[in-house]
Amino acid sequence: MQDRLTDLPFKVGERSIVIIRDLPVTQCPHCEEYALPHGVMERVERILAATEETTELEIVRYAA
Repeated sequence: MQDRLTDLPFKVGERSIVIIRDLPVTQCPHCEEYALPHGVMERVERILAATEETTELEIVRYAA
């Protein structure tokens, strides 16, 4: 597993998607499977909770 930054989409409502850019993940270099550290996931949950459900697409940069 390797630490890296990536962009990931999250569906937050019927028609709402949030893309979080530069998200720190631990990713397998062979199969591309990834895991989010606990602290990162907590922050992602806060970002998603602050998103308007009426927004169709929002792009947010994850800043450490």
